[in-house]
Amino acid sequence: MRDWQGKRYWIVGASEGLGRALAERLSRAGCELILSARSADRLHTLAADLPGRARVVTVDVTDDESVARATAEVGEIDGVVFLAGAYWPQSAADWDPQKVTAMCDVNFTGCARVMGHVVPGMVARDFGHVVMTGSLSGFRGLPGAVGYGASKAGVMYLAEGLYGELRKTGVDVQLVNPGFIRTRLTDKNDFSMPFIMDPDQAAQEVFEHMQGDGFKKSFPFAFAGMFRLTQFLPDWLYFRLFG
Repeated sequence: MRDWQGKRYWIVGASEGLGRALAERLSRAGCELILSARSADRLHTLAADLPGRARVVTVDVTDDESVARATAEVGEIDGVVFLAGAYWPQSAADWDPQKVTAMCDVNFTGCARVMGHVVPGMVARDFGHVVMTGSLSGFRGLPGAVGYGASKAGVMYLAEGLYGELRKTGVDVQLVNPGFIRTRLTDKNDFSMPFIMDPDQAAQEVFEHMQGDGFKKSFPFAFAGMFRLTQFLPDWLYFRLFG
């Protein structure tokens, strides 16, 4: 069980959805929060509603200077949770270069930008808590997920590499891989979304994972199990089933 009282956590992507719901849980647990996203309005509303101390630091994770400025303003922290995300459903036939690039730049490169400013300080202090957000879509290539699945697979690889290197140090690295969460992003989908979760349900899953010392949690359990099993299928069978 992790001691949250008085700890300073930076939530990147806190303005709505899973980020907002997780901020509420961490605040009730006793954390002091730094809330970040591109726009300040929703963040200030959230900060005012939280039971604990919280302040707002805007950041554009696609901009190197913005991330550097925000990191300096945030200062020394005990933990960082990267939840910023961009998503548009994309097939190869409907490939939109601007949107695909944006998904990669926010979801993966944005995560790498933030971690590049935060992780070295934690390593130097031999203390810290890093939480990254992958996706069930990142386990294996899926049709219709151009950009998004690849960007999340990159985050998952990054988290695995950091965990492998830092697992015997004072820096805890954790990864969460959610399925469908009911947000403005998934509202864009025109297909069935099995086991879709409300943000509050998903936030509880993430918070419970953060309480422990395990590395990875993929959820919801039954849906995640199917994606994990696909990793053991030969290519010819996998693409026959999912292509």
